Amino acid sequence: MDFKIGQRWVSHTEAALGLGLVAEVSGRRVTISFPAAAEERTYATDNAPLARVRYQVGETLQTHEEAELEVVEATESDGLVFYTVKNEAGELKELSELKLSPFAQFTTPQQRLFAGRFDKNPAFQLRVETLGHLAHLQQSPVQGLLGSRTSHLAHQIYIASEVARRYAPRVLLADEVGLGKTIEAGMILHAQLHTARAQRVLVVVPDTLVHQWLVEMLRRFNLHFAIFDQSRYEALLASESDYELDENDNPVLMQEGDQNPFETEQLVLCSLDFLTRNAEARAHAEEAGWDLMVVDEAHHLRWSPDDVSPEYACVELLAAQTKGLLLLTATPEQVGLESHFARLRLLDPARFHDLETFRREEANYGELNTLVQDILHHEGHLESSQLDRLEPYLKEEVWQLRDNPDQFDVHELVSRLLDRHGTGRVLFRNTRAAIQGFPERQVEATPLPLPGLYESEEQRLGEAGLTPEATVLEDDWLAEDPRVAWLESTLTSLKPAKVLVICARAETAVALERHLQLRAGIRSAAFHEGLTIVERDRAAAYFAETEQGAQALVCSEIGSEGRNFQFAHHLVLFDLPRNPDLLEQRIGRLDRIGQSATIEIHVPYLENSSQEVLYRWYQDGLNAFTHSCVVGVAVKDALREQLDAQLARPEPAGMSALLTQTAELTRQLHAALEAGRDPLLEINSCNRPKAQVLIEQIEEEENTAGLQTFMEGAYGQYGVDYEDHSENAWILRPSEHMLTGYFPGLPEEGVTVTYDRDLALVREDMTFLSWEHPMVVETLDMIATTELGNAALATISVKGVQPGTVLLETVFTVHCPAPKALQLSRFLPLRPVRLLMDAKGRDISHVMPHAKLNELCQDIKRRTAQAIVPQVREEVERMIAAAQGQAREQLPGIQAGARETMETSLGEEVSRLRALQQVNPAIRDEEIQFLEAQIKDSAEAIANASLELQALRVVIST
Repeated sequence: MDFKIGQRWVSHTEAALGLGLVAEVSGRRVTISFPAAAEERTYATDNAPLARVRYQVGETLQTHEEAELEVVEATESDGLVFYTVKNEAGELKELSELKLSPFAQFTTPQQRLFAGRFDKNPAFQLRVETLGHLAHLQQSPVQGLLGSRTSHLAHQIYIASEVARRYAPRVLLADEVGLGKTIEAGMILHAQLHTARAQRVLVVVPDTLVHQWLVEMLRRFNLHFAIFDQSRYEALLASESDYELDENDNPVLMQEGDQNPFETEQLVLCSLDFLTRNAEARAHAEEAGWDLMVVDEAHHLRWSPDDVSPEYACVELLAAQTKGLLLLTATPEQVGLESHFARLRLLDPARFHDLETFRREEANYGELNTLVQDILHHEGHLESSQLDRLEPYLKEEVWQLRDNPDQFDVHELVSRLLDRHGTGRVLFRNTRAAIQGFPERQVEATPLPLPGLYESEEQRLGEAGLTPEATVLEDDWLAEDPRVAWLESTLTSLKPAKVLVICARAETAVALERHLQLRAGIRSAAFHEGLTIVERDRAAAYFAETEQGAQALVCSEIGSEGRNFQFAHHLVLFDLPRNPDLLEQRIGRLDRIGQSATIEIHVPYLENSSQEVLYRWYQDGLNAFTHSCVVGVAVKDALREQLDAQLARPEPAGMSALLTQTAELTRQLHAALEAGRDPLLEINSCNRPKAQVLIEQIEEEENTAGLQTFMEGAYGQYGVDYEDHSENAWILRPSEHMLTGYFPGLPEEGVTVTYDRDLALVREDMTFLSWEHPMVVETLDMIATTELGNAALATISVKGVQPGTVLLETVFTVHCPAPKALQLSRFLPLRPVRLLMDAKGRDISHVMPHAKLNELCQDIKRRTAQAIVPQVREEVERMIAAAQGQAREQLPGIQAGARETMETSLGEEVSRLRALQQVNPAIRDEEIQFLEAQIKDSAEAIANASLELQALRVVIST
């Protein structure tokens, strides 16, 4: 090494020292000053762990004044390097290396290689692998659909795919109870956020569902929502206000802060009641600017031309200021066409502006729907006479859409018709009858004698009679209520079967669970709203454990919401809720698609009490235990007075009349629903062939070993401890030898992970890793955006290759700065470009693929490697220049292909929407304008794309 005072060097072993300056050369020793760290080091000149700093033409350097300048030319005089540099204005000036900033960072592959800061081959391989995975995921047809902890159900996957790919979707999700509207909404949110179609989301739900949504979004989709309520809102307002000190040094409020509390979070969850009651919060929510808003239980929003409820008015104002809108309801039309229209006008007030016009359109749509029923009934055969009842324009259109006079694809016909007519584009509704796959339900009721403990009318009748234990001391009802002894006996007889026990009150659940465990010796766990999310997870995991887990999980009403316990098939209803929807929700913890066994529902009730009245009404009137009852709430509302009267003071004649009326009204409403079934809409809401293709594509991504192999490589590089937990599950923990102080998603106490979806559905306490889980996404990003593995040195021993031969493996990727919302990766992915250069500047990558070269490469000891780099530097610099030249030659072809793909894809969609807009006003101008702007902006971004050197590996034969 030839040292001169004033030269700039960096340390191989102490990167944190920054850029060093030769301060003294004395005999065989050299002293290097490191101004950034205010330290000095003295080394032996013949083996100093140092690398000379020389910036190459085209690189950017930083001066003492922190100016960043591009190197145009570098020359050497008397051992010092002098640079000709160019600033942003294009002005040239001369600069000595003495004026380089001591805080300079060396992160590019060339800088790190020549500074002696290269990595071992596994790091290089991990980086190349990461770039390949990113490119593949960017072009995946199921991008955005990979990260959900959900079963692969055709109707949910199809709806999520159809809605999530739209710009600012505004749709009504109206699947029947139990089909998973919340899951569909979560999948859409996840996909929109993952693909950057949305960044800010507001979810508005009834008070009772706030916690359920928080849990569902976090556990199933890894979406961390912030709950906004009155206390948090006031706290944020206070923290954003300006204060000053008075003469006694006490803070005095001077003025309200200008910041909007709703702008402090990207994902916000709040109750509709909070926004309706608080005008100031509502105004702030309107001003905050949302990409997407979700409103659950939208059928409760009351509207008529003459009367608008405060809740509807609140949502209407928010909907007008929000780009995308998802409305969720299980009853889109049960409460009348007027109510249905009210929700549609929230989605698109310009399209659905007049109720009477909508009535006429629905009548025409009814004729079209009848035609589709005929087509389906006749297995696709269509007679000319069947079209006579259609409007002339519809009749002509149907004939034009037919591919063959006698036979045609029904799904294709329906799809095209729905594009042109009706509410199919804004409404998705699946029914149990259409989806099927649900388990059978059986009820076993046990009447029990009323104990003297509850003998007064105030305790046994009315509202109090449904939960009489609330009126007495805990020890008394646990000792005398016959339901407690019955529960002990039932659990013992069902052992070892898992049993879910649900009761209305958290206090009841806690007392029951404590009694079962301590006095009856039955393994059990409590699950209620008083527990933290972590505590609930532990209880659920204990219940799910097959070997030493709890036999019974005792839940409160709210505590049971949002959870899937379908691995059990015994349900005990310790009491009954007055709301039929709550009853269905309780049963829905087990009654789900995928349940493999008949659900056994056990109902103990106290005789001569309101419990008996409610049981008989559910069983003999609604038939709500053995069948899903979507009309239950409508029946209850219609017969509310009669039901309340029997609960308060039952008498035989009145009870008989109530059951008769309930059964008849239930029959009528079910018949009306069946008559109004919309096969046209059902086909549009679940295109099974298309859904099956999507499911196969998702499972293909999951079933490869690529994710697990990749993550294990990342754990190894970053020093994460990785050990077996159980079959298909592993424990991750930080180690004392972590490469960095942070690894994405890894808490200090560690985490248990699985890559198996089936296991993750049963064990919600385990983290389910997919290609779109935040831990994986951030790991991919961490590797791709840092210098890990971007420079490596290796040796190979190959017969026929002369020792000392130098090869250079380079990997380039497309660099295209553009807003993420353009989603340019669909057309212009990272697409690694690999070149393997020989000393003559030829690309021989076809002779030696990357995988084969990996098998041959061996690491070199760091001290040896650092001695080799200066010897081969000039040769490697020529090879890098040759590789960059050949890579640039490929760029125009990559750009042209990307632009053609983009214009074809987006252009076809624009043409389709323009044609459809002529016959279907549901196609909004905003959608077309958005796509046209995307074409223009995407073309400009693609034209500015470049190739960036991501990694290089110098390979020397031995």
